[in-house]
Amino acid sequence: MSYPSPWQPWQQQSSPSMLASHADRERAVDVLRAGFSEGRLQQAEFDRRVGRAYEARTVGELALLVADLPQGPLAIPPSVSPPQLFAPVPRTFLPAPPTNGKAVGALVCGVLTMVTAGLTGIPAVVLGHSARAEIRRTGEGGDAFALAGLVLGWLSVAGWAAFLTILILAAAL
Repeated sequence: MSYPSPWQPWQQQSSPSMLASHADRERAVDVLRAGFSEGRLQQAEFDRRVGRAYEARTVGELALLVADLPQGPLAIPPSVSPPQLFAPVPRTFLPAPPTNGKAVGALVCGVLTMVTAGLTGIPAVVLGHSARAEIRRTGEGGDAFALAGLVLGWLSVAGWAAFLTILILAAAL
């Protein structure tokens, strides 16, 4: 059974005449460093190409500098099962998704209901519902923050409703 090669060619995302970014130059230098460490380039050739990479103006110039070197590992399609070529990365080592800003705002408003006598309860509820909808849609983190803000906000609103109901009943009697 034949498996795909672990190397892939430089995949340009755009036209060769597009101006190169600092990140494009650094990626090209990384490929050159890997080629040098594998013994594919001599020191003088490596130094010359790195200098040209930092002076390159276009993506096409960078592609020419690394065209004869392996560019990195291929992504293995999920259909390739035996033997397992790459183990999945445990979730612990994956970067955490960004926290939703509205969720943080909901939590802050919810906590401030105790200090502001409940005035920030309604903003906590609005921000909490809005944040949870965004979190479901985008996959951001912070659902616990949004939920805590919602609970504290609704407790504040319920407390004010109960207080006003008691005042109305007392005034009516």
